[in-house]
Amino acid sequence: MAVHIAALVSAYLILFFLSLFCLFPVGLGELDPQSGAPISPRFGLKALIAACIAGVLWIGFYALIAFKVVDL
Repeated sequence: MAVHIAALVSAYLILFFLSLFCLFPVGLGELDPQSGAPISPRFGLKALIAACIAGVLWIGFYALIAFKVVDL
């Protein structure tokens, strides 16, 4: 059971960070002319969206395990 929980948690974390890094370049808006950095990168909103995307993908992953399509 502990391996099962560890696999599920690690799968969620991988999906979260994968979706977060895919969302980083989206919607940067205006750039600061001196540094070239975005003025408002909106990291909090991107983290929330990434958590939702990872949650949906994780539910699909868990469904594959629950219906015995994938065996851990």
